[in-house]
Amino acid sequence: MKVKNICCIGAGYVGGPTMSVIAQKCPEINVTVVDLNEKRIAAWNDEDVDNIPIYEPGLSAVVADARGRNLFFSTDVDEAIDKADMIFISVNTPTKTYGIGKGMAADLKWIELCARQIARVATSDKIVVEKSTLPVRTAQALKNILDNTGNGVNFQILSNPEFLAEGTAVDDLLKPDRVLIGGDLDTEKGKDAMQALVDIYAHWVPQANILTTNVWSSELSKLTANAFLAQRVSSINAMSELCEVTGADVNEVAKAVGMDSRIGPKFLKASVGFGGSCFQKDILNLVYIAKSFGLNEVADYWEQVILMNDHQKRRFAANIVKTLYNTVSGKKISMLGWAFKKDTNDTREAASIYVADYLLNEQAEIVVYDPKVTEEQIYADLDYLGSRPDEENRKLVKVVNTSKEACNEAHAIAVMTEWDEFVEIDWQTVYENMLKPAFLFDGRKLLDKHKMKDLGFKFYAIGN
Repeated sequence: MKVKNICCIGAGYVGGPTMSVIAQKCPEINVTVVDLNEKRIAAWNDEDVDNIPIYEPGLSAVVADARGRNLFFSTDVDEAIDKADMIFISVNTPTKTYGIGKGMAADLKWIELCARQIARVATSDKIVVEKSTLPVRTAQALKNILDNTGNGVNFQILSNPEFLAEGTAVDDLLKPDRVLIGGDLDTEKGKDAMQALVDIYAHWVPQANILTTNVWSSELSKLTANAFLAQRVSSINAMSELCEVTGADVNEVAKAVGMDSRIGPKFLKASVGFGGSCFQKDILNLVYIAKSFGLNEVADYWEQVILMNDHQKRRFAANIVKTLYNTVSGKKISMLGWAFKKDTNDTREAASIYVADYLLNEQAEIVVYDPKVTEEQIYADLDYLGSRPDEENRKLVKVVNTSKEACNEAHAIAVMTEWDEFVEIDWQTVYENMLKPAFLFDGRKLLDKHKMKDLGFKFYAIGN
């Protein structure tokens, strides 16, 4: 089967970049990204590609190359579904906040709504591709809905999980370690559907990097990959606390351990804690699946990764309070960075949110500067926690446009995101304009400890 039209439901951090690269690399295929969020689609269609709703290095150039030629963004979901040969489902699958599995299981409400809409609209055979991260055997649920509520057309379900790291998403798409495609290996139609997707990626990805598996292995591989990566972060963060009480340096420990070829150096950077939309959500999903099958020891093992991450955020915030003479009430705390990592404007599960919330509960006055995150998003993140009235968040938290303004007359500074520009700050001037003693807490091990101390800062870094 040769695919001529692709529809992607969901214009977020996965759907937008992925479809933009596919459109750029496959000019003969029309790619339409649809979303019910009119504001988001309008931003994707903004004449100035620098105003697209997602910040990723290189993404604006990819969009500019393909948009209007064979890449389109629309709110007309039904039309795009009807025309498509292949439909990617790339909608949010957050952790449930209600009912059975609350706080752990993935909420598949949006996935099911997509399936029912596809079934209602489709009048010709479709290949439906799971792009969202989903629990094992979700594909079977999708197939049941499509086969039993559709118009008699044939649907093939594929799993094609994304392995993108925000901040490097375009590079990850252009030069992936692997592309994983899961499908029905036991039928000719299933094999044909998988080959159709293989042929799309083969436009730019070497065949050796395209893996085909059964659909269940594909679904579980994504959860497993994220669990392993998060486990490494929590492991080095656990060692960072031990380093602080023994006099060891976590960077030196990480380097020594990472030089072992069996371990390697990646994801051994101690920090205030991991964030992002995937790690926590996927591990909690894994924990819930394990518990649902009675595998309690497996569930406990993976849950510890999350508990360690939460502990790391709490102890960083608690250390700020303790160091500032056990009170931050009425004190100005400058937070440099809000995004969960550099080179993205994504704030989902960012450590900064929880550190700020902890400090606000201690009645601190917080000033935030992040080069890519909007004021609206910062307030939305705090409001979502529900720790206090929305008006109080706006009263106690101020969002500014420069690091200089954020740090002026601050009692303490907390580096929350490893933006490169924070290294280049005129720290001498910052020190001179702060209240003394001037406290500096580096949650990303971004700054030179000796240089900061020589300037006069009371300097504290994770694992040091």
